[in-house]
Amino acid sequence: MDSIYEMVLQYMTRSRALAGTQSVLRAIRLLKMFTDAHPEWRLKDLARAAEMNKATAYRLLSAMEDEGLLMRDSRTGAYRLGPEAIALGGRALRSNDLRSAGYSELEWLACTAGEAATLEVLVDDQVLILEEIPASHLLAPWQTIGTRHPAHATSTGKLLLAFLPTQERVARLRPPLQRLTDKTITDLEELERQMALIRTQGYATAIEELEDGYVAVSAPIHNHDGNVVAAVSIGGPITRLNAGRMPEFIDLVRQAGRLISGRLGFREH
Repeated sequence: MDSIYEMVLQYMTRSRALAGTQSVLRAIRLLKMFTDAHPEWRLKDLARAAEMNKATAYRLLSAMEDEGLLMRDSRTGAYRLGPEAIALGGRALRSNDLRSAGYSELEWLACTAGEAATLEVLVDDQVLILEEIPASHLLAPWQTIGTRHPAHATSTGKLLLAFLPTQERVARLRPPLQRLTDKTITDLEELERQMALIRTQGYATAIEELEDGYVAVSAPIHNHDGNVVAAVSIGGPITRLNAGRMPEFIDLVRQAGRLISGRLGFREH
C-alpha cells in the first residue's frame, strides 16, 4: 500500500513540475512576441499568434503584469512590455562582457571613421545590435540597441554565418529568404560563395542589401578559444562609404575587431 502511495505521490510531483515548466515556457513565448515590429498586443491576437487558448494566455499575462514585466493600456486593453522588462534588459546589457570589452574600441572606430559603428551578435537567423556609437555627421543612420535585422542582408550577419559549421549555417538559412532591396542576396548558392570569400578575406561587406543607399563593412571578433562570437561594423550612406574609401574602412574595422578580440583573450598565432 505504501509503495502504491509513493508511486502516486511521485507521479503527482512530476506532473506538477512538468506543468510548471510548461507555464514558464509559455510565458517566455508570450514575452518574445513583443518585438520592434509588434510592440503592442491585444489578448485575442496575442493568444492566436502564440498558439494558445485565451484563458491560458490571460492567466500568464496577468501574472507578468503583476510582476511589472508587462503593462496594459487602461483605455485599449492592449499589452506592452513593462518597466521590469526594461530593467532586466538593461541589466543584461550591462552584464554582457562582450559589450563592455568592445565599447572603447567602438568609440575609437566611430570617431576615426566618422561613421556609425556597431557591435552585433547572431540570434537565430538575425543579427542583434548589442552596442552602437553614432556617426559624427548630423544626418546619419541611427539604429537602436536591440534592433534586429535579417542576417543574410547584412555584412555582420553574412560574416557570422560564414564562420558557423556548415550544418548549423544551413539550418539558420531557411528559404525563402526575405528580399529587402533589389541587391539583397536570396539565392543560397550565391550566399555560400560569398561566405567562402568572407572566410578567406576576413571581412564582409553589404552594399545596399539591407537598405537602398546604405553600405556596411564588418570584421570578426574572436573569443579566447578562437571562435567568432560577434562582429564589429561601420555603416553609412553610399555617398561616403564608396568604393574609393572602402579599403580605408576595411582596415579600420579589422583593426577594431583585432583589438576587441584581444580584450576577450584571443591571441593570433
